[in-house]
Amino acid sequence: MNGRWPRRLQFRSVPRSSKTVLARFAVCTTAVVAVAAFYNRIVHVNPTTVALTFLVIVLLVAAAWGLKYAVYTSLLATAAFNYFFLEPVRTFTIADPQNWVALSVFLLTGIIASHLSDKARRQTVAADTRRHEVEHLYSFSQQLLVTDNIFELLNAVPRLIVEEFDLTAAAVFLSGRSQVYYSDATAHGLIAADELKAVSGRGEPGSDTKRGILLMPLRIGVRSVGSIGIIGVLSWPTFEAIGSLVAIAVERAGAVEKLTRAEATRESERLRSALLDAVTHEFRTPLTSIKAAASTLSSSVELDESQRKDLLAVVEEEADRLNRLVGEAAEMAQLDAHQVQLEFEVRDVQEAIDSAMKELQSRLAERAVEVKVSPDLPRVRMDVQRISEVLRHLIENAAKYSPAGTPIHVTAERSGRQVRVSVADHGPGIDDLEQSLIFEKFYRGRGQRSVQGTGMGLPIARAIIEAHGGQIEVRSQLGHGSVFSFTLPVG
Repeated sequence: MNGRWPRRLQFRSVPRSSKTVLARFAVCTTAVVAVAAFYNRIVHVNPTTVALTFLVIVLLVAAAWGLKYAVYTSLLATAAFNYFFLEPVRTFTIADPQNWVALSVFLLTGIIASHLSDKARRQTVAADTRRHEVEHLYSFSQQLLVTDNIFELLNAVPRLIVEEFDLTAAAVFLSGRSQVYYSDATAHGLIAADELKAVSGRGEPGSDTKRGILLMPLRIGVRSVGSIGIIGVLSWPTFEAIGSLVAIAVERAGAVEKLTRAEATRESERLRSALLDAVTHEFRTPLTSIKAAASTLSSSVELDESQRKDLLAVVEEEADRLNRLVGEAAEMAQLDAHQVQLEFEVRDVQEAIDSAMKELQSRLAERAVEVKVSPDLPRVRMDVQRISEVLRHLIENAAKYSPAGTPIHVTAERSGRQVRVSVADHGPGIDDLEQSLIFEKFYRGRGQRSVQGTGMGLPIARAIIEAHGGQIEVRSQLGHGSVFSFTLPVG
């Protein structure tokens, strides 16, 4: 293994068969013979014109195929120029000393022009190669930004390098994970893990010219975080740029992963605090009522029949309330985990509204609910029971947060390829800041702590509607009430 390789551009060599080489030499010979025959037998011109024509051919050959063919053409053209166009003709003897000068100048001009043309061609090829490599580097860098998952990134990087830069194989070693990621199964036997680890540990690049392997450490500043190996021919600056991009992408994905875990931890703590708050507030009240009723019933205090029935009714009502709170918490957890199976059917929205109103009949005995459904409303694909549950949550909230005696309005109408269902109240309204928070789990509006509830109704409603492919939103104006609406795609 060599410590370094020359810091020069290494271009991919295109293998040429002996037939191709011979064919090109034959074309050069034919071109010189054709010019000589044309000017010798068809059009008679002065030697200067012939020399310039030969020179043009030499330049064309140099530009197309390189210096080797151009020098051959120059020598052949010099011989033809001497034999056919310098006195005495049809011999290689030169009688006039000036012709020696002319012939030498022609040969020298042809070789110099060939060299310059070949140099310009190589520079053009180098510029095109660099341009293509920069384009591939840009495309490669864009693909590195597609994922923030470090595991997916490390599995994808070797394959992306092979595809983008037309290489045989690639491998990436990350010291923090002590694992090598290969471009495909065949790369396992081509690039040894020990070589990658050694380069990562030394922090210096390496190569194996016999096997065509190039190795590069992945550095973040002066710190080596791993190494990368390829099999193929690539320029040093490009390979160095690939190593830098991969190192930055790995560091970025690791930082995002850490940030995500930190955010998840903070969110978990927030939800835990909110849950404890909800349990403390909501569960304690019914438990206190049940405890008081049970203590009274079990005491020696004499109670008439109506008092006993009232206390038993309290126990039953508060037990139902506890059961509902536990059910909502379990349902929220199932919806978050996508473990709820929805039973989709093409049904009328009116059925879900009727079901919700029937279940809320006893709770809304003293509240007017105005229902207005468009007569030409199309059917939608939905789980009737779940959509009825959404409506119950929205109508119950409207009843809780609006003054007693004010009506609640339920409407359903068509909106393009969707059906929109709305529940409006005449409550105090919700300010703009809280409108973006009320669909979060366990959130309770400011100044609304005295109202019964866990803050899970709206998050449950949102999860159900999103599972149906719809959206739920709120429009509100302080002092004028709120309108909660959700959409369902037409079946």
